Amino acid sequence: MTALTVNDVTKVYGSGHTAVRALCHADLELSDNEFLALLGPSGSGKTTLLSVIGGLLSPTEGSVTIGDTALTELSKKEQTRFRANRVGFVFQGFNLVPFLTARENLTVMASISDAPRSEIEDRTDQLLEELGLADRHDNLPEELSGGERQRVAIGRALVSDPDLILVDEPTASLDTELGTQVVRLLASEIKSRGKAGIMVTHDLRMVEYTDRTVRILDGELLDGPG
Repeated sequence: MTALTVNDVTKVYGSGHTAVRALCHADLELSDNEFLALLGPSGSGKTTLLSVIGGLLSPTEGSVTIGDTALTELSKKEQTRFRANRVGFVFQGFNLVPFLTARENLTVMASISDAPRSEIEDRTDQLLEELGLADRHDNLPEELSGGERQRVAIGRALVSDPDLILVDEPTASLDTELGTQVVRLLASEIKSRGKAGIMVTHDLRMVEYTDRTVRILDGELLDGPG
C-alpha cells in the first residue's frame, strides 16, 4: 500500500527578483514498511522537502498525500491535528524540551494527539524500555548523552503511533559508532512497526540500513545514491 505520494511539488521562497526555487517538480512515492534515505549536499532542498511532506511548509505547486489524506487540501488547523496523529518527526539537533524529563518529552507530544491518556502512558513505557531508556526516564536532556538524547527524540516521534516517520540528519551530532547505532535502531523500529520512513542524511554509510535511496540536487529528485 502507498504510504506517501508527492506529486509535482515545487517550493519557491520569496518572489520577483529575490525568488529562490528550493524544490522543482518533485515526485516521490513511498510504500508501507519502506525506509528511504534522501541524500544531498547542503542547500539541495532536503529539509525543505521533508518540511513540505510533513505539512510544516506549504508547496507553491503540487500536492502531498499521506495514506488516503491529501495533506495539501487540509486547513492549517486540520494539518496540525493530522500531524499530531499521523506523522512523527525526528528533528536535527534533538530539539527536546530542556526542562522536561525524557519520559515527559515523549508524553507531552503524544498528549496533543487523539490517543487516550492510558494508551499514551502504556506506549511511552514500552518505548522507553525498547530504546534502552527505562532507567533514564527521569533525567533531563542535559543529563543524557548525545546518543540517549537522540533515542528520546526517536521515541517522541513514535509515541503517537504515526503512519509516517520523518527524520532530519539523525547522525549530525553523533560520532560514527553512535550514529550507526541510532540509525540501526531507527530502521528496526520503523520495520517492526510496519511504518514508512524518510531519513535525510549526507552520510553514505547510513544508506545500508535503508531500503531505497533518492538523491536531491538543486531541488530536483534523482534515483540512486550517485
